[in-house]
Amino acid sequence: MTTGRGTTPAPGGGGTTPGPAHRAAVPPGAGAQPATPSPQHPHSHPRPRPADRRPPGRTPRRPARLLDRLPGAGPLPEAGGSTTARDLAVRRRLLLALSALLTLSLFVSYQGVHGDANALRTSSAPAVLSLDTALYALGQAQRDAGAPAPTSDFQKQISVAAQSLSAAAADDDIGGSGGRQALQTITGLITVYAVKVQQSQLQPNGSVLREAYLSYATSILTEKGSGIQDRLRTLQRQQRAAVHRQTSFGPPLWLSWTVTLLLALALGAALLETQLFLRHRFRRRYNRQLLAALALSAAGVVTAVLFTVWTQQGMTDTRQLLDRPLPGRLIPDAGRDTASYLAHTGFRASAAVWILIGGVLLMALAETGLRRHIDEYRFRPR
Repeated sequence: MTTGRGTTPAPGGGGTTPGPAHRAAVPPGAGAQPATPSPQHPHSHPRPRPADRRPPGRTPRRPARLLDRLPGAGPLPEAGGSTTARDLAVRRRLLLALSALLTLSLFVSYQGVHGDANALRTSSAPAVLSLDTALYALGQAQRDAGAPAPTSDFQKQISVAAQSLSAAAADDDIGGSGGRQALQTITGLITVYAVKVQQSQLQPNGSVLREAYLSYATSILTEKGSGIQDRLRTLQRQQRAAVHRQTSFGPPLWLSWTVTLLLALALGAALLETQLFLRHRFRRRYNRQLLAALALSAAGVVTAVLFTVWTQQGMTDTRQLLDRPLPGRLIPDAGRDTASYLAHTGFRASAAVWILIGGVLLMALAETGLRRHIDEYRFRPR
């Protein structure tokens, strides 16, 4: 059997295959199947991604997930899209929020200690010493009241007691309105006491009238509950309680200072993380504004803590000094010691305004440190 023209036997006699003439007759591409791309070999290397693109489908690290949840962070970019603009915006909001919270917390904590230091130095501590002086002077006057004739020592002690009460009355906060009224009553009773003692001293020694005047004067001074000395001791207890309140470093202050220090650590960590982020992403070694913000926050917190420790120590020493009745000869020394313990508290208390100024400056540094990079991406926060 012969084959037709233009065909050739298939190898192995299994049929025919088109010959040259037949292949020439078939149009190019006729009956050809479309080519399909072969799947990528599992060991082939993917194209390198740009440095500012997050790998699609990869679970972000925990800090990134926390930053993504911040209010105002905006929607996540599409898979494979650039995240630099969003990362910058998130860090900017975080730094501004931490700076504002730290400023507020530090101001409140600082004022919680220094707000009472000036009042303690100018009014509460001097009032306690004035009441001590008045009690001591009245005790000395009682000793001189039994003299057979009027003495200058008695009049001098009465004058000291009256002047001490006038100095205590200069403190508007002493015992509130009831305390001021009590001081006025005591001042009037001291006048009556002095008059009765003088009347007794004008009477003959051993006379009944002399004894009656002296007994009445003594009852005005020492009567339990209504006498001058008991009224003064009541005011003194109230004033010492005020000193305790002003010098106490209780749980609220411990809590506020703990929160302040935690916020300072959080801001420092955020500033360092942002500096490392910019260094990695933009290949710039240092950001001067962020480093200045870090130095400012650290210096401000350390200075505030030192001022607070010094002031609180002086207030504690003052409370321990005034917490017990003082003998007359020690009262002037106690006044000098109190002044030395509370020295410079007024200056340190006035430094509270610099906390607010420093907070504004801190936020400005954080803003300017990131604004240049945000503007490079033409990103506008929503």
